[in-house]
Amino acid sequence: MLSRVASNIYWLGRYLQRAENTARLVNVNALLLLDLPRGIPFGWQPLVQIVGAEELYRSLYGDDYSESNVVRFLLLDQRNPGSIHSSLHAAREILRTVRDATPREVWEKLNDLHYYVIGQGEGALSRSRRGAFLQRVIDGTMLVYSVLSFNMSQDVGFQFLRIGTNLEQADMTTRILDVRSTSLLDPTGRAEQLAPLYNIQWMSVLRTLTAYQMYRRHVKARVNRTGVLRFLLQNREFPRSVTFCLSMIASTLPHLPESRSVERTLWRVRALVQDANVDKLVEEGLHGLIDEIQLGLNDLHGAVAEVFFKVPEL
Repeated sequence: MLSRVASNIYWLGRYLQRAENTARLVNVNALLLLDLPRGIPFGWQPLVQIVGAEELYRSLYGDDYSESNVVRFLLLDQRNPGSIHSSLHAAREILRTVRDATPREVWEKLNDLHYYVIGQGEGALSRSRRGAFLQRVIDGTMLVYSVLSFNMSQDVGFQFLRIGTNLEQADMTTRILDVRSTSLLDPTGRAEQLAPLYNIQWMSVLRTLTAYQMYRRHVKARVNRTGVLRFLLQNREFPRSVTFCLSMIASTLPHLPESRSVERTLWRVRALVQDANVDKLVEEGLHGLIDEIQLGLNDLHGAVAEVFFKVPEL
C-alpha cells in the first residue's frame, strides 16, 4: 500500500474518533451542569484544556470562557482544527482521496453527517437543541465506523484505520482523566462546598466515555476516584481504556511490515500504563504519569509516521 494512502486511512480513523469524543465531552458536560445543585460554581474552561487548545482559544476569544464561546469553539469553529465541524470536514476530504479503498456507503453516511452539522450546527448552540445535535453526531460517527469495520476488507489499510482510531481514543481518555482529576468545578468555589460533589465529577468522567455501566459491572463498587482511574487506565476488556486501546494497536502489528522502533515505543507506553500504582497516584498526584503517557502516545504516533508514512526520497 502507498504510504500516502496508509496515512490518509490512519488519519480518517483519528478524525472520526475525535469528532465523536468531542461530542461526548460537550454532551456530558451539559448533563453534569444539570446534576449540580443550583449556585455551585461551574466552569467550561476544562473542556478547552482537555482538547489541548488553550493557546488557540485565547487567541480567538481572549479569556472569556463562557458557555457560548466554548461550545461554539468545540462544535463549529472552523479555525479550530479539533472542532466537530473541522474534524468531519477533514475526514470527508480524506475519504474523497481513498474512496477506492473504502465501501461506497461510507462516503454517503459521512457526507450526510457533514451536511447535517453544517445545516443544524447553529441551532445546537442553544441548550434546548444541543443534546439532540450531539447525539446525532455521536450516532453518525459510530455508524460510519461500523460501516467501515463490517464492510472494508481487513487488509493493511484497515490495520492503519484501527491504529488511528485506538491511538486517538487512548489520547482522549488520558486527557479527560488529567483535567477532570484536577477539578471540573470552578476552582474559586469553597473546598468544603465542593467536596461532596467530587464523586459526581468522576461519574461524569465515566459517562463521557460511556463507561458507567461497564464500570459497575467490573468494579462492583460505588464510583470513586481510585476505581475510575484503575478502570480507565488498566482494564483489559473495556474498549475505551488506555490499556485496551494499546492492546488493539499491538494486535495490528503482525499484519504490518516489521518495525522494531514501533514495537519498542508501544511496549514502553504499555508498560508505563499497566505498571502504574494507582493507589499511590491518588495520594501523590496523577499529572506526572499522564504527561508521560501522553508523551509516549505522541512518540508512538511519530514512530508510526516515520516508519510507514514517510515518503522515500527519489
